[in-house]
Amino acid sequence: MHSTRPVVLITGGSRGIGASVAQLAASRGFDVAITYRSEHEAAESVLAACRASGARATACPGNVAVEADVLRMFAEAEAALGPLSHVVNNAGVTGKSGRLEDTSAEVLRTCVDINVTGALFVAREAARRLSVKRGGKGGSIVNISSVAAKLGSAGEYVWYAATKGAIDALTVGLSRELAPDGIRVNAVSPGMTRTDIHERSTQDLGRLERLKPFIPMQRIGEPEEIAEAVLFLMSDAASYITGANLPVTGGR
Repeated sequence: MHSTRPVVLITGGSRGIGASVAQLAASRGFDVAITYRSEHEAAESVLAACRASGARATACPGNVAVEADVLRMFAEAEAALGPLSHVVNNAGVTGKSGRLEDTSAEVLRTCVDINVTGALFVAREAARRLSVKRGGKGGSIVNISSVAAKLGSAGEYVWYAATKGAIDALTVGLSRELAPDGIRVNAVSPGMTRTDIHERSTQDLGRLERLKPFIPMQRIGEPEEIAEAVLFLMSDAASYITGANLPVTGGR
């Protein structure tokens, strides 16, 4: 049987910001579905934490850049938990840091495929399932962007910044398109946050500390702080907010 709790699907929910959003949502009364590509053990750990908060939770493996996977993941989430009320469009990659001129076509394609095409697939399926005009109950979509879209990430991830610029445009356009359908669309733009994406994307293990002086608050953000912003935008307290992009950057 399906419960009366709201149901959120979080892409890329096995680690980092996605995992923090999943666990916080579970503690705030949501049932939770997460997607992941390959990290089964990490996903199971997140599910265990969600269930410890009293939530029903399920994990759906797949690649958001593959349309068939996205359709299946949404179907599996709803089969397990019931109709979705919220979707967090979080899955993303950076590729190895460096200058654009030295970056391979494979890295560029992968980043665009996951961060842009994947986000579009997820947003499209969320719109189809949440829209009151299509029989859904309405709800919200929160896209995870990045302050990189404004800063450009010169010398590190220009291509990643470009994909997040696309997410910013998606948020504005889709919010206006879906407002009459009972769906709010917003974004959160994290700044420097303490997740393992830095270790995965660069050999500069001191990068966080090296960049800390450039942050006005003089500290690195925690994934739980990003999750709080996401949960606010999902909440009834944000019922008149759509098309917004909330920077969580320590002032950067």
